[in-house]
Amino acid sequence: MKYFGTDGIRGNVNSKNINGDMFFKFGLAAGKYFTNLKKKKQIAIIAKDTRLSGYALEPALVSGLASAGMHVFTLGPLPTNGLAMLTKSMNANLGIMITASHNLYDDNGLKLFGPDGLKLSDKIQKKIENLIDLNVKKHLSNPKSLGRVKRLETGTDDYLAIIKKKIPKSFKLKNMKIVLDCANGAGYKSAPKMLKTLGAKLTVIGDKPNGFNINKNCGSTYPNTLQRYVKKYKADLGISLDGDADRIIMCDEKGSIIDGDQIIAALAVLWKKKRILKGGVVGTSMSNYGLEDFFKRKKIKFIRANVGDRYVKEIMQNKKFNLGGEQSGHIILGKFATTGDGLLVALEVIQALNKKIKASNFFDVFEKIPQVLVNIKIKDENILKKFSVKNSIKIANKLIKGYGRILVRKSGTEAKIRIMGESKNKVLLNKCIKNIIKTIN
Repeated sequence: MKYFGTDGIRGNVNSKNINGDMFFKFGLAAGKYFTNLKKKKQIAIIAKDTRLSGYALEPALVSGLASAGMHVFTLGPLPTNGLAMLTKSMNANLGIMITASHNLYDDNGLKLFGPDGLKLSDKIQKKIENLIDLNVKKHLSNPKSLGRVKRLETGTDDYLAIIKKKIPKSFKLKNMKIVLDCANGAGYKSAPKMLKTLGAKLTVIGDKPNGFNINKNCGSTYPNTLQRYVKKYKADLGISLDGDADRIIMCDEKGSIIDGDQIIAALAVLWKKKRILKGGVVGTSMSNYGLEDFFKRKKIKFIRANVGDRYVKEIMQNKKFNLGGEQSGHIILGKFATTGDGLLVALEVIQALNKKIKASNFFDVFEKIPQVLVNIKIKDENILKKFSVKNSIKIANKLIKGYGRILVRKSGTEAKIRIMGESKNKVLLNKCIKNIIKTIN
């Protein structure tokens, strides 16, 4: 697609797509699409993370939506799943999250949700794209039909009220020592408030956003900071969110980093034991092969989706599975949510620990196959179509066949090529990956 990637629209601020002019057009097109559905209420709600650019982009987006005749409520900083939940509970036509997720402050973007709290399908996104490129005047409503705009200050409390309904009233965290890294992002208010309310002995880091420090040396993409604090304070558990709080990476009491695959494996075993696991588990092409092998032995169905939690959720819906996610920490608890929510996942894990089980024992369920992840910045978006690059990937896959696997793909959120390789033969794996990198460069 022209504007949308694997997870909404994303790019460098004040670039060709991420600027006030384009955000007005995005708002106008999205507003036009949903007002054309002719529902009685024409409501859009908007939340954002803590990037400085959000203050420049949000007014343009609001102007576009109101110009199309939609009434708009702005919520301020809120986790992505909080926006999804409130889109549904407020009976809104559309929910828009202004965020670039795990990227640094100089990127920004949009994630769009429908009235059911689900991310918009490729089909609907394509229809909105078609509207973006039409003459602006065709989408403008008459002066009498312009939308109204209102700021809601209760977004965080409303989100947490929904979360509280999903956990037992008796659930308390008294004397449990937890380190929480909020990535200086959208969860910096809600996550500490929830865990403190439950009684945790909480050490909070990454909770002082200044517009520039989101995901910088903190959060789920930089778990070393969490690891250091867990060891320093001898905590029972470490929790690390990303910029929009829809990802989670954890750390056990020994200081070992726990990725999304390990969290999914532990929850799948627990849910199967409790008889609440429905159908099986959905992972992605990036999920560790050790996870797939583990599920085979445990007789738990496992399906791989394309990278992106939106695609994971689509298969979960189609197959009626209630657990899925990505190695990166996007984990969807279908019983509770329509998209990833780091806080919800953390609460589900903590309930399982129940102050009696050590985190290291809970997460020690499968052996990961050694995995190498490499990101290469690119200028040519069609680099993977070049014969020399295609040939190097073909040769690498031929060499590694029977000993592991290599996956090369273009990022759907950044101008990067992502290479993932798995094999117990590290020498062979590194040789194959180095050859691909050399050809791309």
